[in-house]
Amino acid sequence: MSVRQSLLAILDQGPCYGYQLRSEFDRRTGSTWPLNVGQIYNTLERLERDGLVARGAVDEHGHVYWEITPAGRAEVRTWLDRPVERGRGTRDELAVKLAVAVTLPGVDVARVIRHQRTASLARLTRLNDARQSADGPEQLARSLVADSVIFAAEAELRWLDHIEQRLSEHPQHALQLELSTERPKRGRPAKALA
Repeated sequence: MSVRQSLLAILDQGPCYGYQLRSEFDRRTGSTWPLNVGQIYNTLERLERDGLVARGAVDEHGHVYWEITPAGRAEVRTWLDRPVERGRGTRDELAVKLAVAVTLPGVDVARVIRHQRTASLARLTRLNDARQSADGPEQLARSLVADSVIFAAEAELRWLDHIEQRLSEHPQHALQLELSTERPKRGRPAKALA
């Protein structure tokens, strides 16, 4: 998720100060991706450095209003027109955890999956309970983000089912990996004793 482009898109509607941008971001995303104000100001400073925003007027409360530049507007259009590219590799902690657990001797992978399924079902229940109707634009924006999170939780549960099916096709001993006897060519050299 790009905080940078999201803030630019909000500024494309009109000048805002930092806390106002944070509030607008939360309002539009249902607070599902909380931003701290320091992150907002750091992003604004980088956007200014890159010529995409400029500092504008200061109000009677000392709020500095940030304004989008023509280059910033072009950046927003490009971002909105370009599809989101999903990364090639995955750094999904659950996928890595299960991949490692499957290869370790003595690990009850079915138990690991059961614990995850329990947590995933509880999360899905909380998400569905928190789902709200989408009567206006703010509620619709929030519900789109919430639906994305709900669909991801449902997909995680289907993936856990898939893993259980795959594991049932393999004898337990066939999955275990012993430490390799091959040593990598690179590494930290041993220190010589003086």
